[in-house]
Amino acid sequence: MEKYALVTGSSSGIGLEIAKILASKGFNIVLTARREERLIENSKSIISNFNVNCDYISCDLSDKNSPNKIYEFCKKNNYDIEILVNNAGYAIPSSFIKTSMEDEEKFLRVLGISVIALSKLFLPAMVKNKKGKIMIISSVAAFAPPTSFLSLYGPVKMFMNRFSDSINSNYNSKGITSTAVCPGFTYTEFHTSNGVQKQMDSMPGFMKKSAKRVATEAISDTFKGKSLSIPTKTYKLFVMILKITPKFLFPLVFKMLSKTSNSKKRG
Repeated sequence: MEKYALVTGSSSGIGLEIAKILASKGFNIVLTARREERLIENSKSIISNFNVNCDYISCDLSDKNSPNKIYEFCKKNNYDIEILVNNAGYAIPSSFIKTSMEDEEKFLRVLGISVIALSKLFLPAMVKNKKGKIMIISSVAAFAPPTSFLSLYGPVKMFMNRFSDSINSNYNSKGITSTAVCPGFTYTEFHTSNGVQKQMDSMPGFMKKSAKRVATEAISDTFKGKSLSIPTKTYKLFVMILKITPKFLFPLVFKMLSKTSNSKKRG
């Protein structure tokens, strides 16, 4: 039986890099994201460069019906998903009281509920086959205190880490592993398209990593069956510091990092 990997949010950035690396390892790929033109372009490129099958389905995961559409698409085409990569995500840069409840619900659906729904749909076949890997792209924000912007982003990522742990607790014995991947600031379209480029620019250069590097380490840790992946030594150290630093000191730490970046720009 041919092996397939499904990657959400694979029109660009980390998701696309993950799809390419999995294709280089011989996996057939199913891409899904909102932008169909990007999916067409990416699928053609993957087929040409890696000689694997690559199909796509355009879906918006803020629609509660999208996980079922994706699942039925795979089932109809006999795409037996061995690796599920839950990568889709975005940010709401407005403060909590200025964001509509409708926008918050869509946000929670994409970053949280759709991850649960897709995992619930594809897990039974993985259990039956006694093998399967789930990757959930989380964030180092899961370990940091909430900020004045992106008020729900960190809490949702923390929830996703615990959800990943739950999958491992219940299904490791059945051949399934789940890996929560927690990257830091990464060069992608995420910051510009979500209105948080200013925050990205304020970080010093050593804290900004390439999407390919993040994807490479994420896949390596996933294949090793690790429950948690924190790509790059920089962010492994960063998370360790976050865990031992008193919360009241965080504003000072981030302010210091911002000043370091700005001084380098002026120089």
